[in-house]
Amino acid sequence: MVIRDKHRFILNYRFVCLLFSAGYFIYQFTVANYGNFGIHFRYLTIWGLTGALIVTFLLYTSKRNKEPERYFSLVSAVAVLNAMVVFLYWKLYFIDPSLVNYSGLIVWYQEYYLHLVGPVLLIVDSLFFNGSFRQVHKGVLTTLVICLLYILWSEIITGPFNSTPEGSVSNGLPYPFLNNMHLQDRIEFYVTTIVTGLAFYLAGWIITKVKFHFASPKGSLHSS
Repeated sequence: MVIRDKHRFILNYRFVCLLFSAGYFIYQFTVANYGNFGIHFRYLTIWGLTGALIVTFLLYTSKRNKEPERYFSLVSAVAVLNAMVVFLYWKLYFIDPSLVNYSGLIVWYQEYYLHLVGPVLLIVDSLFFNGSFRQVHKGVLTTLVICLLYILWSEIITGPFNSTPEGSVSNGLPYPFLNNMHLQDRIEFYVTTIVTGLAFYLAGWIITKVKFHFASPKGSLHSS
């Protein structure tokens, strides 16, 4: 009975998360600036939202089919990506909102969902339902690949094809503060950000290890 109730709770939780992520994903196309190359996919926040939508769909479908938990490396990497979105957005926002919102403040319900509520919902699933921080090597590698892809996407593809935001050094990079930094400074920022992401991954692994230790003392976490 307890197992059945837990299954139903997680299934309902993921269904609600899927509705929210799909709704906000579709909503972005109604407010996007189609004059920009890469439209809203220029932004790390939208990468986080897109990743959350994909993994939530996978997790919901898996649970609905009564399959065992899976997709650990992908889910953990996307959870870290969303943790980075929250950390970077609010860190820069409290310094100066214009550092991240060059075109003005966004509507409150979108701001708080994209940069707080949505990421937290996924992180909770990742830590406590999916237990995704168990395949450390694959998870870290997937996290690094996502980070590097976004950097290359911004620096080589979307940045050169956009003229805004404008900065004192360059134009077109997705966030205003990046355009006020020389390449060497941006590289240092990217490296620091990746290290921060890996620290988030380590924290997720520790929480998962502690949870598994108390939930099933005879069980073990497998790293691969």
